[in-house]
Amino acid sequence: MRRVTPALATAGVAALLAAAAFPAQAHPDHRSDSTSYGTKAPYEPRQNPRTYQKAPAGFVPVFTENVSRHGSRAATDSEDGDLVLALIAKAGTANGLTAKGRAFGPKVQALQTAMSKVGYGDLSGRGEQELKSTATRLAERLPSLFSTIAKKNEKIDVVSSGQGRAVDSANIFAGTLASKDPSLKPLIGATRTDVDLLYFHKAAGGKAYRDYIANDQRLATTLKTLTDQPKTHSAAGSVLKKLFRTSFVDTLSADDQVAAAQAVYNLYAIAPAMVQESPGGKGWGLEKFISKRDADWFGYLSDTEDFYEKGPGFADSDITYKMADVLLDDFFKKAEAKRADTTDLGAELRFTHAEEIIPLAALMGLPGSTRPATTTHPYTYATNPWRGADVAPLGSNIQWDIYRKGTTYLVHMLYNEQETAFKPTCKPISKGSKFYNLNELERCFGRTTN
Repeated sequence: MRRVTPALATAGVAALLAAAAFPAQAHPDHRSDSTSYGTKAPYEPRQNPRTYQKAPAGFVPVFTENVSRHGSRAATDSEDGDLVLALIAKAGTANGLTAKGRAFGPKVQALQTAMSKVGYGDLSGRGEQELKSTATRLAERLPSLFSTIAKKNEKIDVVSSGQGRAVDSANIFAGTLASKDPSLKPLIGATRTDVDLLYFHKAAGGKAYRDYIANDQRLATTLKTLTDQPKTHSAAGSVLKKLFRTSFVDTLSADDQVAAAQAVYNLYAIAPAMVQESPGGKGWGLEKFISKRDADWFGYLSDTEDFYEKGPGFADSDITYKMADVLLDDFFKKAEAKRADTTDLGAELRFTHAEEIIPLAALMGLPGSTRPATTTHPYTYATNPWRGADVAPLGSNIQWDIYRKGTTYLVHMLYNEQETAFKPTCKPISKGSKFYNLNELERCFGRTTN
């Protein structure tokens, strides 16, 4: 999350600020319990597999492909913990700690130690389990497909961004499939790296996007305005005064208060991902040190940045998600190769990051990612369904299962393991069905002239 800087004092920004007000009561009633964690929310499948629609009579699975974010991980660095511990030490010498503040320090230190042991940015125990469980459910969902893969000596291709946590996720996922059916082991290729496909925001195809992030004035103004509003400073004071005496908090500048409160929030948000490393595996209990109201607000600020930098963004621009076309194109190419009988692949398994899942969801028009913002109607929880915890939690995934009957090929999509309709311009095989003819998907995504 960006650090707060003083607000821009212009009439246009003031109008934007007024439109962006985010009162606590504006939370939708259906908001998930994990919303305040943003994209650091740990993974949970969104549907019981027993309730999935069955393929139409005569159709059998012939191919499956996915793209998955890496599993739960440690924080990418120690910055937040270091900041909080330094502040606690300073307050301690000035008699500026509350009882909660004195209790918070040892918990932060223990969490820091656990993350250092795991490796900053690396998969936690929970992250490993998320990947194992998702792979197990895939094997259980398509047993006949994997038995056919083994019988026909087809291949399972595994590809990652090349980043450590994505490589580890790929290896754990593939290893789990092999453990469920040892006959698959020799058919699973070594995890290969494709940066252009699965780290496109940092590859050649993301050059225009990176320029947008670095230099777009509208983006900078919008994020500064939505972040640096009175509610943020109020929430920061509320967070800090649980840990520090008011007299100590008052010695910090307004910007330093927000930076410190953001660090406390970031520790709160990463803690569930590290649950297996907590004492007794029972959790870190950091929710006791930040109110739900304040956590929700800082979760909103985190979502705001992700929405504008990776998600639907501004209504008049596709710069945040256009580059994801390389990944959607690969989904289609693999399915089309299966239909054309020009591949020996039975499964394509891809592992990547939130920076790829979020724009792909926007490009595909997946639920929650269909509504961009405008300058006069900015992103708020009250007016937009986009939530990082739903769109791209840790371990999030998009899966296509391909079924065949004769020369007809159907696609069944799962998004975070919930069967999901394609965008409204795509017509399913029948009303209410979650199965789509591959030809129809090619038409509605503009891949053919038919």
